Amino acid sequence: MSTVEPLAYRLRPQTLDQFYGQEHILGKGKLLRRMIEADRITSIILYGPPGTGKTTLARIIANCTNATFERLNAVTSGVADIKRICSQTSNDFLNPSGKTVLFIDEIHRFNKAQQDALLPSVENGSIVLIGATTENPYFEVNKALISRSSVFMLKALDDSAIAKILQRAITDKEYGLGNYNIKVDDEALNHWVTISGGDARRALNALELAVLTTKPYESGLIHIDFATAVESCQSGAVRFDKDGEEHYDNISAFIKSMRGSNPDAAVFYLARALYAGEDPVFLARRIMICASEDVGLANNQALQIAVAASEAVHRIGMPEARIILAQAAIAVAVSPKSNSAYMAINSALADIEKGKSGTIPMHLRNAPVKGMEDQGYGKGYKYAHDYPGHFVKMDFLPEELKGTKYYEPSDNGSEKRVKEWLDSWRD
Repeated sequence: MSTVEPLAYRLRPQTLDQFYGQEHILGKGKLLRRMIEADRITSIILYGPPGTGKTTLARIIANCTNATFERLNAVTSGVADIKRICSQTSNDFLNPSGKTVLFIDEIHRFNKAQQDALLPSVENGSIVLIGATTENPYFEVNKALISRSSVFMLKALDDSAIAKILQRAITDKEYGLGNYNIKVDDEALNHWVTISGGDARRALNALELAVLTTKPYESGLIHIDFATAVESCQSGAVRFDKDGEEHYDNISAFIKSMRGSNPDAAVFYLARALYAGEDPVFLARRIMICASEDVGLANNQALQIAVAASEAVHRIGMPEARIILAQAAIAVAVSPKSNSAYMAINSALADIEKGKSGTIPMHLRNAPVKGMEDQGYGKGYKYAHDYPGHFVKMDFLPEELKGTKYYEPSDNGSEKRVKEWLDSWRD
C-alpha cells in the first residue's frame, strides 16, 4: 500500500461491482452499464458534484475497453495535446484498432477552440470522448459536442452508499485500512456520513485522518469514537458555487419555498445560501421581488417588510443581516398569496407587443396649450371626486380595448375586499 496515495485514491473501484451508488444510470439493465459491459461505449459527458464517481467511472471504462485509453486534464492540456492524440489514433502502427477512448477531466475548462478541435475525431468515431465536469454541460460545453454525446447526471451519493464505501475502506486489506486493527463507533461512522454531503472523497479523507492520527492502545486497537470523528473533519460541506448551477438551483428553491408558503424550507435555503457566502443584498432583492410577484395585494405589508429588510441589510451587514433576511423571508412565506399584479402587467404588455396599443381617448388627454380644447382634448372628462363615492362611470381604455380586464383580484387576504369593491363598480 502506497504511503503517498490518499485512501480515497487507492480505494477507487476497479469494476462496476465495486461501484456504489448511481443506480439510476448504472443499475442492472441501465444504458451506461450496458455500454460499459459490452465495450460499446460511445461519447459521453458525466456531470455532477465532486466525489460522486465521475473519474472512477472513467477508470472502470479504461479497465473494460480494448481500445486505446488516453487521459487529459483540461486545466493543464491544450489543443496541441488533443491533436497529438488524434494523430496517434489514426496511426495504424501505434493504434491498430483505429479508436481511442479519451477521458477529459474538467472538460468545462476547455475554451471553444479547444473543444472544437475534438469535433472532427468525435464525429468520425475515431475518438470516443468521456468528459467529466462539475458544471452543467448544457451551459459550459460546446453544443456540437453535446449533440454527439450521451449526457449522464451523477447525483450526490446517498447515506447508504457512503456508509458502504466507509465499511469497505475499514475492511479492505489490499487498498483500504484492513491491515490496521480498527474499531469505529456507529456514532462516528454516522457523523462522517452526515457531514460528507454525498461526497465519498470527503468521508474517506476524514476516516483516514482519524485512523492515522489516533494513538493505538497497547493491544494495537485504534478506537475511533464520536469525538475523534468530529475532530477529524471540518464542518459539513455545502455543494454551492456562487457562479454556477448550484447558485441558480438554490435561489430557485428559496423563491419557490416562499411562494409555496413553506417558511421552514425558505429559511433552510436562505441559510444554505448564506453559509456558502451568497451576497445578502442579492438575497434581499429576491425577497422583494417575491413579495410583489407572489404576495402582492393579498398583503401589501409584505413588500414594505421586504423593502425595509433590504435597507436594513445595506446598513447593518453580516452576520446580523441573517436575522433580518430570515424575518422578511418568513413574512413573505406565511402571507396570503396573489399574483394578480404580476399577471395584470404581463397581460397588458402582451397586448402591446401584439400591436394592441390603441388610441388614448380624447377625454383623458391633457390640454396644456390654449386652443387644444377646441380640438377635443379633455372634452367630456369627469372628475371622480365630484361624484358620490368618488366613483364615476366612464371609459378609460382605448376604444379598441374597451371591456378588457387585466387585473383580476384573488379571494386571498386583503385583496378579497378589493375584489368585492372592484366587482361592484365593474358591474
